[in-house]
Amino acid sequence: MLKNKILLLSLLVVIPFQLALAQPNFTVIKAQAKLSDDTYLESSTLEQRLIEQGQALVHQSLISLSQVSYFLSRSKKVQTIAIRGTANLENAMLDLDLQLQPDTLLDIKLHQGFGSGAKAVYEDIKPFLTQDQPIQLTGHSLGGAIAVILGMYLQNDGYPVEQIITFGQPKVTNVTGANKFHTLPLTRVVTPDDIVPLVPPISPMQIKDLDIFWHMGEEIILIDKGEFAQTNGVKAMLRASKFATAIPSEKNLRAHKMTTYISLIEQLQTSPKETTYKTEISLFGFSFD
Repeated sequence: MLKNKILLLSLLVVIPFQLALAQPNFTVIKAQAKLSDDTYLESSTLEQRLIEQGQALVHQSLISLSQVSYFLSRSKKVQTIAIRGTANLENAMLDLDLQLQPDTLLDIKLHQGFGSGAKAVYEDIKPFLTQDQPIQLTGHSLGGAIAVILGMYLQNDGYPVEQIITFGQPKVTNVTGANKFHTLPLTRVVTPDDIVPLVPPISPMQIKDLDIFWHMGEEIILIDKGEFAQTNGVKAMLRASKFATAIPSEKNLRAHKMTTYISLIEQLQTSPKETTYKTEISLFGFSFD
């Protein structure tokens, strides 16, 4: 236990603490949540649903090898890419491919499964994109992870990435990768009992090498009854430490569903109340709250 605390302390020395966070726009978050939810629709109903949301479907695709599904839509000269979450065995295999591997295009390490999925989407979607219109990305679970990495590829190649909003998104890179792409306009929406954003879990060996999986962007925690909290950096990482002793349950599964996210976001459309997220973690008498 003492050894792990020392390793964690050594990590905190080289990583900045939480920065000031902007007030969330829950109207925008609601619109993106609906688009993420739309990715689970059958092709026959997707186009009409998008029209109802003021979006025009430009392209829809299912990548054969990974079975990753996504669509590209446009509204008021803004391009939106929405990527479906885990829906089958092939998707699950991408989730389970946990190893961090170097990505030669980005010159950082990426979660191997999510990286390969994002690269396939990037190659597939490029002919349908234009560089003179802003791009927004969204996705749930696996789809959120791929959206973040796809945003890295797009930003790296000069595309105008305006916004990325994900729901229940797992980690995709390490501390170095997160620092390199710290300007990526990412907002991660989570719920307190959704354990997917806490994986891959913290490994003592990774802490020793200062090479742990690390979240990027601002984290919005949807609590209940119109309340929310915000975190980033170290405080967001510390949430994952509780997962090490947690046993996944039906409660965790419900907390990860898009229906749960949309319900909680709906409560925040009028008079959202911000509260402080408490990690309830202290180290050598120092509280992170």
